[in-house]
Amino acid sequence: MNAKGIYTLANDTVCDQLIALLNSIEHNVSPDIPICVIPFDHRLEMVREEVNSRANVILFDDPEAIQKWENFAQEVWQVHPAARKKNWSRPPWGKGHHRRFAAFDGPFEKFVFYDADSLAMKPIDGIFEKLENYDFVFDDWEHRKPDKSTALDIPLIVQSGLYKEEDIRPKLHCSSLFGSKKGIFNQEELSFLKKQLVEVGEVAWISRWWDDAFLFNYLTLRCDRTLYNFTLSSNGQDRTGNCADADPFVNVDNVLYNQQGLKPIHRIHYMNYSSQDFARLCQGEDVNIRYKEEFLYYRFWKNLEDKPKVLKQPSLVTKLSRKMHQGVNKLWFYLVG
Repeated sequence: MNAKGIYTLANDTVCDQLIALLNSIEHNVSPDIPICVIPFDHRLEMVREEVNSRANVILFDDPEAIQKWENFAQEVWQVHPAARKKNWSRPPWGKGHHRRFAAFDGPFEKFVFYDADSLAMKPIDGIFEKLENYDFVFDDWEHRKPDKSTALDIPLIVQSGLYKEEDIRPKLHCSSLFGSKKGIFNQEELSFLKKQLVEVGEVAWISRWWDDAFLFNYLTLRCDRTLYNFTLSSNGQDRTGNCADADPFVNVDNVLYNQQGLKPIHRIHYMNYSSQDFARLCQGEDVNIRYKEEFLYYRFWKNLEDKPKVLKQPSLVTKLSRKMHQGVNKLWFYLVG
């Protein structure tokens, strides 16, 4: 059993991102901190190879814990109001993401979870310090979203009389980076939460079907545990951006800082960019990804000779082919989903 460690969630599809994340943790957090990779699914040939090449990295090996969370998600989402509209067919984006919650049953007493499409940018001592007094630690701006975009249906929850809006908003968060502790959401606690979701109907509080982050918001709110978000800190140095596609950063020796005030950031999150984009970038294609040079630096940090020397635009034929493929996929999803 380790006192502290890091989790992420990955499979072979995101192996380029996983390698970049692991390198950034070694570079900017610690070369020795234990890391555990939770399998997104069975596609793990390249992931296993990468894990085996690193002394401090292991693969999560508790299938019962993974199955516990898959069963929980399945039972909850099948009674969500959206399930009736979709004739209860699990959407493709729902597969695997809930496995991140297996971190609560893993080998680390206190832990930090990073999405694989992230790069660590500074030590996480501050997160572990907050875990001395809080059960959950986040660093995001979800609490600033308008009601129509929030993870939880705030007006509906307020109608229940259990919470006021001022109680709910500060507890809204994403799931791309969080700190927490082993043993939270044990079987007894999960049974209570599942009863509230399924039998009482509180699943309707969750705004979007099959979204692990939205479900996580319900769990952290309803379990009534302490929560801290760095973006709500009274210290302005703690309040930074983190999204590659939205926030401005400054590169200082391949470490990114918040542009306003040059404040250190915990991580840069490449949300809204596909794993295909990163695979093509690593093969030398000039993909439209913000802070792509920083990603390439960490992806090829240990094998610089393999880093693309020049990034080239795809041909017109390739672009047209991809457009057609995307159109077919959207049509298929519309007809089937």
